Amino acid sequence: MAKQQYLKCKVSDIAAPIKNALVGGPFGSNLVSRDYHSFGIPVIRGQNLGFGRWIGGEFVFVSQKKADELSSNIARPCDLVFTQRGTIGQVAIVPREPYRQYVISQSQMKLTVDETKADVLFLYYLFNTHKQQEYIKQNAIQTGVPHTNLEHLRNTPIQLPLLLEQKNIAYILGTLDNQIELNRKMNETLEAMAQAIFKSWFVDFDPVRAKMEGKQLAGMDAETAALFPSEFEMVNGREVPEGWKVGTLGESTTIVGGSTPSTINPEYWNEGTHSFASPKDLAPLLTPILLETDKKITDRGVDQISSRVLPIGTLLLSSRAPIGYLAITTIPVSINQGFIAIICDKILPNYYILLWVRENMPSIIDRANGTTFLEISKSNFKPMEIIIPSDDVLEKFIRLVKQLFSEIENNEQQSSTLAKIRDTLLPKLMSGEINIGTEEGG
Repeated sequence: MAKQQYLKCKVSDIAAPIKNALVGGPFGSNLVSRDYHSFGIPVIRGQNLGFGRWIGGEFVFVSQKKADELSSNIARPCDLVFTQRGTIGQVAIVPREPYRQYVISQSQMKLTVDETKADVLFLYYLFNTHKQQEYIKQNAIQTGVPHTNLEHLRNTPIQLPLLLEQKNIAYILGTLDNQIELNRKMNETLEAMAQAIFKSWFVDFDPVRAKMEGKQLAGMDAETAALFPSEFEMVNGREVPEGWKVGTLGESTTIVGGSTPSTINPEYWNEGTHSFASPKDLAPLLTPILLETDKKITDRGVDQISSRVLPIGTLLLSSRAPIGYLAITTIPVSINQGFIAIICDKILPNYYILLWVRENMPSIIDRANGTTFLEISKSNFKPMEIIIPSDDVLEKFIRLVKQLFSEIENNEQQSSTLAKIRDTLLPKLMSGEINIGTEEGG
């Protein structure tokens, strides 16, 4: 098989031959928070990267007039967007839907690619290789917050195989990511189903209201409906189904926090065997299942944390910067100070608490305080009231949602395996160690 051929060039060499093909964001005063609206032209900020291949997440918007003023800072479908400051090294592709154009923020840069020279998806994977990530970090400007700039991006060296070979490599890696994204969408649907059941039963009390009206709740069998009361009563000043209780999170679960052993003491980290979680291990849009952590600590490191090692099935809630990442652990884990850990060893199980937290997130955030960033403390979290249904209703609910969460975990396990295969193949395909040839489709 012929040896792979490479073209050595710079990023500027593969920019499309059009105006503003390779640009940074606008000057600070040209795009400020008061320009943001709830609709219009979306703005790509740092929080819109980090979701895999595509720009995503929640957007802010500017008016069409403001977008026209910033016409040189427009990104369109199939452009590549790079982080300039913040989490440098991030790169993502502008998707074809649902928007036709975006404005990039001051902290981003964008590249419109010359498609006769390079494949956009291939470039996404190229910039995620260890080699390119290390180049970006080693050449970052270290004064203040580490950052890069347009000149650095323009002069970044890259090696490109033949265009057809780029497309074949991107196809192989993209196929794996396609399945991962399909699993994520399936999991979003499964979790939404569980949340809908929770809201119907324990927030809106639909089965109780239906019985009060002498009706059968649509989609619910008679055996399940029989488990619900047909009246409400007042408990602690709240109207709840008859026979149900109102408790607090602190009474119904065991709530603990964490801390970080000194990072300069190698006895706590070197050759660690215990999983150690920080909120970075939980990311938005991922399913609420923690399979593994990025860091490990030693036995001595564990001894520095009051909560030590938390059991499988613990619910983790990020308590600051930001509040609201959630995951049920599938491994024993120690945690840092960025979490509230909820051990469901008393009345209420972890699926119930997870869905309750999702439903009550605005109230949780309202209880947070802080000057630099908002944080929900254990002392403010524990007194929050929670409805405790009857044992038979709770048991039925858990049987239903456990099936959904079992599918979620299976999908997440598969995605984890696919991601590891992708990450193993990535450097080998890019370096030519695995030569896929230049025949169409293989």
